Amino acid sequence: MDWVTGVLEALTSPLGQLALLLVAIYVAVVVYLKWSGRFADHVMFYGPILALRTTKVGFFDIFRRIAWPLRLYAGLGVVAVAIVSFVFAVLLLFTFQLLLLTRPEPTQIIAPQNILLIPGVNEFVPGTVAVWLALVITLVVHEFGHGILSRVEGIRVKAAGVLLAVIPIGAFVEPDEEELEKASRGAKMRMYGAGITNNFVVGLLSIFLMIALVGMAVPVTTPMIHGIYQNSPAFNASVPQDSVVVALNGTPVGDREELGRLLASSRPGDLTSLTVETVGNRSMHTLTLAPWPENAHPSGFMGIEYYDGAALQAYVKQSFNPMGLLQYLFMPFNPSSDARALRILGFPGASASSYLEAPFTGFWSLVHLLFWTGWINLNVGIFNALPMLPFDGGYIFKEGVNAVLSRIRLERLSPYIVGGLSWLMAVAMISLIVLPYLFHL
Repeated sequence: MDWVTGVLEALTSPLGQLALLLVAIYVAVVVYLKWSGRFADHVMFYGPILALRTTKVGFFDIFRRIAWPLRLYAGLGVVAVAIVSFVFAVLLLFTFQLLLLTRPEPTQIIAPQNILLIPGVNEFVPGTVAVWLALVITLVVHEFGHGILSRVEGIRVKAAGVLLAVIPIGAFVEPDEEELEKASRGAKMRMYGAGITNNFVVGLLSIFLMIALVGMAVPVTTPMIHGIYQNSPAFNASVPQDSVVVALNGTPVGDREELGRLLASSRPGDLTSLTVETVGNRSMHTLTLAPWPENAHPSGFMGIEYYDGAALQAYVKQSFNPMGLLQYLFMPFNPSSDARALRILGFPGASASSYLEAPFTGFWSLVHLLFWTGWINLNVGIFNALPMLPFDGGYIFKEGVNAVLSRIRLERLSPYIVGGLSWLMAVAMISLIVLPYLFHL
């Protein structure tokens, strides 16, 4: 089976062997801590998951000084979470229905190594320091939201910490369960929604800052080859993509306009010598120029498309809108959707400096960090907003259902409604992963 082969290849790779070593070390540490009883006040276990906790959480009390603005912020966040929860729950069920109708073949997105958001293991999420930092920021932002609103609502915070399963997989805040149970429904909903709200705010702010930063870059006019048309003269002459044109018929060229002027006097059928540079290596290719498609120009046609830094910059600047944000959410899973955007957002192997000049050192590293901070925060927020337990969205849904049913004295039905929807969401998500493999056994 393809997925078995994929797992074996992943485990035998250098990265897979490193992962196995980390797992072995983690298991040894867990066994030692569990059986020795050391650090019992700061170490807890949830099956194979290790939790490191601290009870020194008095800093959350600081936020009680600005309680009413934070209540307003969290209240607006609950409304936003409810909208996102409804929209993406409907999309999930619609996708599940489409899956049953079309019976698609399994794709790389649902391969075992790509199900969880683990940088470097998930093939669509690069394992860079920036991405790991973005993941940690997301976890802290989410849990701090719960801790802050707990204190704002008068609920004591007992402890806070991080969850480890070889790598950091989560963070947590422990509110006092008795005080939480006694809190009003509104207070509970604001507390549950605060983490998701923080993820949405930090995610949107990160994407906005990334777009603003890209606007500071200076487009360069270097004739860098972005694409080569199939069966064109450049294609037939094996001109490499992502190379830079440095000379035409022996005449050096510095930018696309100069190259265009040299080609203006050419005609279809002319033999043309094109010198390009790829990663410091120069090569010369002889092309027989062809007519332009639909006779758009009288000059000869090479079949080359160049990177346009200004157009790329304009594209990114205009993308801060609902559809643009959706495109960013799905961009890592669809690299062919817009290669121009992928290159500037810091994907492995990208070199944005070839067509946009950075205004300061570390510029593209910062763009890379901001993109992934935004992407991870938005995805984690959306996932947690789904109306299913034990996600935060599920608890908000539960409190909302209780509030509605209590008015008509049918609150006893709440567990069945909340539990039924939770199971429906879980079955739909698992089916999206499992069914494509079962369809094509």
